Amino acid sequence: MKKNKLINTILDNFKTLFWALLIALLIRSLIIQPFYIPSSSMEPTLLVGDRIFVTKYSYGYSKHSFPFSPNISSNRFFSKPPKQGDLVVFKTPIDNRTDYIKRLIGLPGDEIQFIKGDIFINNKKILRKEQKISEPIRCGNFTFETKTYIETLPNGTTHLASYNSNGTLQNTMKYIVPEGHYFLMGDNRDCSKDSRFLEEIGYVKNLNLVGKAKLIFFSNDTKKGSLIKLWNLHNSFRLNRTFKNL
Repeated sequence: MKKNKLINTILDNFKTLFWALLIALLIRSLIIQPFYIPSSSMEPTLLVGDRIFVTKYSYGYSKHSFPFSPNISSNRFFSKPPKQGDLVVFKTPIDNRTDYIKRLIGLPGDEIQFIKGDIFINNKKILRKEQKISEPIRCGNFTFETKTYIETLPNGTTHLASYNSNGTLQNTMKYIVPEGHYFLMGDNRDCSKDSRFLEEIGYVKNLNLVGKAKLIFFSNDTKKGSLIKLWNLHNSFRLNRTFKNL
């Protein structure tokens, strides 16, 4: 009897664990997923150490909605088009595996070009107004002087973007966004690998969109201390960024 009772207890625990994992997987795949920001390519909007929630339903679902991107379909279901200015998590086209987060700048058919440091979308210059920010902008382990602007996209969406004061991207070719693709850039313009680099990132397929960044739920400055060092958390924890909408 005791042996049977032990087996039943083990089976019950296994079933509980199985259903808990299944529910967690469904929530992560279909509703919301946490992500960690490991690089400075989106400063000042997102900082290294930010932890964000990304809604998976915002653009519908594809194979990239699920862990390990199983090759179950080449279609997107319940598809909803993203909007200019969205903070988009996507799988990089070069390997269809690595998660990146950038800001959506160009829609299918748009023409985008840098001319003398200004961004033009469909031959119209993006309006921008210089802002003063208190925190330095970082690029990897270094900080550099930047000029930060509020940029206004053609649909009226605004966002912050920073440019290196000592020299920035001046002139580029004209990028023409193919149908079914998007053009995305980092807000830290001179410290971001993005759609401007056609051989490394390039235009992002609709299929590769993972979700839309919605909220910073926790932020810890890794330059000031690791989460493991609980005694130093009061120095590294960024309370002012907790539950910040994006």
